[in-house]
Amino acid sequence: MRKLSMEELNRKSVDEFKQSPKTPVIVVLENIRSAYNVGSVFRTADAFLVNAIYICGYSAKPPHKEIKKTALGAEETVSWRHFKTAAEAIAELRATGYKVYAIEQVKDSISLEKFDAAENKIAVVFGNEVTGVEQSTIHLCDGSIEIPQLGMKHSLNIATAAGVVLWEMVRARMP
Repeated sequence: MRKLSMEELNRKSVDEFKQSPKTPVIVVLENIRSAYNVGSVFRTADAFLVNAIYICGYSAKPPHKEIKKTALGAEETVSWRHFKTAAEAIAELRATGYKVYAIEQVKDSISLEKFDAAENKIAVVFGNEVTGVEQSTIHLCDGSIEIPQLGMKHSLNIATAAGVVLWEMVRARMP
């Protein structure tokens, strides 16, 4: 067994990435306080060819030194937009046919492994590192998806949660 070379990885150029068909998933970041977390989500969104990131509230947005440090260039490949509020982002998502799900622990949430991630045009909302997705935003969503957790800490870092959820969104669509 050996590690693959850079040539063997068949990495896309920025232009090839931008021309590639995208996974019809949009990530909504609501009031993420750490620009490092925002950058990590950009990197994960690039890895899974996510359609876009909608950055809301006081979340940092590119260009930003801390985003650049963790995104490793993904802030240049992944499409993104900034909205003053998550409500504005959700209104636009609904107008363009997206179903919107909060990634949050709420009554009657759908466990991630039971969620039908193969449905078309999904947006997933990730909230603040301490307070999560705002209750007012949860009310605007079509539902909530919960990542099953078995330990004492029933929370994950937002960048980790995004990796888990986005992988499931992509995996469900693979041939």
